[in-house]
Amino acid sequence: MLLGVASAKGAPGVTTTARVLAAVWPTEVVLADCDPAGGDLALLARTPAGEVLDPDRGLLSLAADARRGVGARDVAAHLQHVDGGTAVLCGIGAPEQMTGLGPMWPTLAQLLHRLPTANVVADLGRLVPDTPVLPLVQACDALVMIVRPSVEAFGHLRERLRWLASLEQLPGGAPAVGVLVVTESSDRRSATDLQRLLASSGITVPVLGTIALDRHAADVVQGRLDRGLSRSLLVRSVRSLVPSLRALADTRGFAHAQV
Repeated sequence: MLLGVASAKGAPGVTTTARVLAAVWPTEVVLADCDPAGGDLALLARTPAGEVLDPDRGLLSLAADARRGVGARDVAAHLQHVDGGTAVLCGIGAPEQMTGLGPMWPTLAQLLHRLPTANVVADLGRLVPDTPVLPLVQACDALVMIVRPSVEAFGHLRERLRWLASLEQLPGGAPAVGVLVVTESSDRRSATDLQRLLASSGITVPVLGTIALDRHAADVVQGRLDRGLSRSLLVRSVRSLVPSLRALADTRGFAHAQV
């Protein structure tokens, strides 16, 4: 299974959500840093021994090998492990490196989608209609859009969801899409309000739930603080959403089976 995590605008918590999802995923998983703007996984994460990750081992090295022809099982040679045991595929360090990867994205997307031994959680950063990672977006079994509760954020999300729906007309189709709202744990209205807004706009994408806005835990995830977070509101809220995300991914497979 390939699960993409993205946003329509700004920085609502895509990277934090992707990293926590990978950490709590109930089966073998790979966290793939595929943000076209440049990822920070290689900068912030550490190996179980406390060493820095090799920034040249990941998407760039996998793309180089893919040009010569590799299979999904060969992806393992480009993975590293971070503290906690999660396998990661480091991304690019700067946006200009994305140019060289451009022709390889269809191949990279298929390699990640067909990974035989693990599910993949891919951090896709901010999605725009001309995103270079479109082949990866289309290869996802499920794509979850992260949003903060504000009028302008909901408006940008609505337009991006319309664009995602239009992908159904393209070869490769579109993933099953859901939305998660990052908000205060006491917020009981934003997810419902967003679902109503989408429904009134003729958009049938489900709002799957909320992720607790836990700034201290987010700082731990991003490497700024050093403390355990397994019982944090952030981790507990993300863990509770895993069954919904897996069910969302199954809907794409079911739809394909009906064609």
